[in-house]
Amino acid sequence: MTYNMPTLELAHHTDGSLKADHSNRLLLTIFIVFLINLYPNTAQERHLSNIRQLTFGGDNAEAYFSFDGSRLSFQSNNRSWGLHCDQIFAMDIQSAEADTSYRPPMISNGKGRTTCAYYMPDNKHVLYASTYEAGDQCPSEPEPRADKKYVWPVYSSYDIYVSDLDGNIVNKLTDSPGYDAEATISPDGSKIVFTSDRSGDLELWTMNVDGSNQRQITFGLGYDGGAFFSPDSKRLVFRSSRPSTDSERLEYLDLLRQGLVAPTEMEIYTCNTDGSDLRQVTHLGKANWAPFFHPGGTKIIFSSNHASKRGYDFQLYLINTDGTGLEQVTTESIFNAFPMFSPNGKFLSWSSNRLNGGTRATNVFIAEWKD
Repeated sequence: MTYNMPTLELAHHTDGSLKADHSNRLLLTIFIVFLINLYPNTAQERHLSNIRQLTFGGDNAEAYFSFDGSRLSFQSNNRSWGLHCDQIFAMDIQSAEADTSYRPPMISNGKGRTTCAYYMPDNKHVLYASTYEAGDQCPSEPEPRADKKYVWPVYSSYDIYVSDLDGNIVNKLTDSPGYDAEATISPDGSKIVFTSDRSGDLELWTMNVDGSNQRQITFGLGYDGGAFFSPDSKRLVFRSSRPSTDSERLEYLDLLRQGLVAPTEMEIYTCNTDGSDLRQVTHLGKANWAPFFHPGGTKIIFSSNHASKRGYDFQLYLINTDGTGLEQVTTESIFNAFPMFSPNGKFLSWSSNRLNGGTRATNVFIAEWKD
């Protein structure tokens, strides 16, 4: 839709200057107000151009690019697709852009619950975590708590598998008691980072892409998770809860024994891939999570509700790796998270509540990135 700016008639004044007459200034003011109300936030999202919606309905999240940039793996619980809890899908981006009725093929086996899918370097396989070996049904959600604390379940039946694009599981990468999930792969294709509680706490671990040489790399008490590699594959960025008082530590451990975590207080950290040179990047309070390195390697994009007065208002932010230069990226809707840059750095994918018609739907979006 195209709008033409009104033409301003300029009047010559006795002092020789050119000034718009009063009526045209009023017309221009009205037109600008009209545009602001029609597109209230798009001008503020200056890093995002040509935003396109790729899914329509349900909760669609953690959409991550294939190594060749042509596809996205993601999880969805879209009820119109016959789903009862999250399953893994492989989206062809061009097909999704061309057809709003496009339904990506499901590549998980439809059993149990799945999470955190990521393409393998060959672009023909996807790794993801699943509970299916513990049962075909979706594991139960946590009961509402008397203290009204918001919690995430940490299912001990999660293990990490590799599937081909036809849905056939070809490898099981973890087989240890407890939670193993949140796996992502280094850009050079050599390493996987994942979160596990096999040591008694939710820590970061690394392994080779075939599942060998599994090593714990973080050791501080708290939920270390959602890790991604830097563009040069030498560093990691992740979220961490890191309880600091005795009461916070006791509460964290008590919830963990119940298979739960409270993700309401987390900050962004970086470290080398062996766990050395650990640095806290954000000191914002509330929940800072879903971080990903900017293609230049010196900035991090992440989701945060630190500026929210309501608690549930998550926007995307950019920050330098030294913790300076915080900049808000999104302004539209009350939920924006799971950002990922395409391998060539030209596009950003993320999940958002925008344009959902007042429903609870969270959809996948893609935009051209403008530095």
